[in-house]
Amino acid sequence: MTTTLPDESARSADKARLLQRSASSGGAGLTEKQRQQAKKVSRDFEALFVGMMMKSMRATVGKDKLTGGGHGDEVYRSMLDQEYAAASVKQGGGLGIAKIIEKDIIRQESRIVRHTIDTKE
Repeated sequence: MTTTLPDESARSADKARLLQRSASSGGAGLTEKQRQQAKKVSRDFEALFVGMMMKSMRATVGKDKLTGGGHGDEVYRSMLDQEYAAASVKQGGGLGIAKIIEKDIIRQESRIVRHTIDTKE
C-alpha cells in the first residue's frame, strides 16, 4: 500500500510566488477605494498637524491691537489657520508628511491582505 503525500515543495513555491507578486505590485491587493481612503486620511492628518503648528506659531506673536482681540478674533484666527493648512496640503505642497503616511498605510494594508492570503491556503 503506497500513500502519496502532496508535494510540499510545490505548494511552498506557489505560495512564495503569490506573495512575491503581491509584494512587488506595491499593494495591488488593495481596492481603489482603500487607496483613496489612505490618501484622504494622510492629507487630513497633515492638515491637522500643520494647523496645530500654525496655532503654536501664532501663540508666540503678540495680540492684534487693530481688531481688539477677544473670543471672536481667536475663533476666526483658528478657523483661518485650519483653512490655510488644508489649502496647503490640498494643493500638493504641505510638508510632505501626507505622502509618507499614505505609503505606510498602503504598505501595512497590503501586509494584512498578504496575511489573509497566506492563512487561506
